[in-house]
Amino acid sequence: MSSRVPSIACIGVIGRHNNPLHISLFPAEERAPLEYQFLLSSCLDIFEARLPHKTVDQDFGLLQAVDERLAMYGWLTNTGVKFVVVVDMEGRPANPLDAKSSAAVGLRDADLKPAFRALQTAYIMLLRNPFYNPDEHSPITANGEQRYGSTQITSKKFIQEIKRIGDAWAPGVNVI
Repeated sequence: MSSRVPSIACIGVIGRHNNPLHISLFPAEERAPLEYQFLLSSCLDIFEARLPHKTVDQDFGLLQAVDERLAMYGWLTNTGVKFVVVVDMEGRPANPLDAKSSAAVGLRDADLKPAFRALQTAYIMLLRNPFYNPDEHSPITANGEQRYGSTQITSKKFIQEIKRIGDAWAPGVNVI
C-alpha cells in the first residue's frame, strides 16, 4: 500500500456577507462542486460562534472535521472576508524521494498558516487592483437593497494564484 499525504481539496473565499466569492477544487475533475459548496456553508456558523471570543489572531484553526478524511480550517481577514481550506487527509501519493512525506503524516493547525498567508496576500493583491471594486461582489448594496447577479471574483490572476497555492501546499511547507 502506498503512503499518502494530506492535500488541499478545496479553497473557499467567502465575503463579509457570507456570500461565496470564489471556490476552487483540487483536482477539480475528481470533486463534486455542490458537495463543497454545502461544506463551506456549513462552517459559517462556526465562524460566527467563535468571533466574539477571538483576539488579534485571525487563524480560526480547525473549524470542523467532516469525517475521517476531510477537515476544514478557517482564517478571517480584517475586512470580514473568510478563507476556508478543506484538507483531504488521504489527498495524494507521497513522494518516495522526500523523507518527510514517507512517514505517516499528521496535520497541525500551524501547517496551514503558510497557505492562509499566501491566500491573504493574493486577496490583498486583488484589492490593490484599481479596476477591482469589492463592493461589486457584495449581495447587499450601500443603501441596504438586495443585489442580484454574479458576486463571484472573476480575476484570472487571482484564480491562478489560488490554484497555485492549492497545488503547492503540503504539510511542512513553510513558504508558498
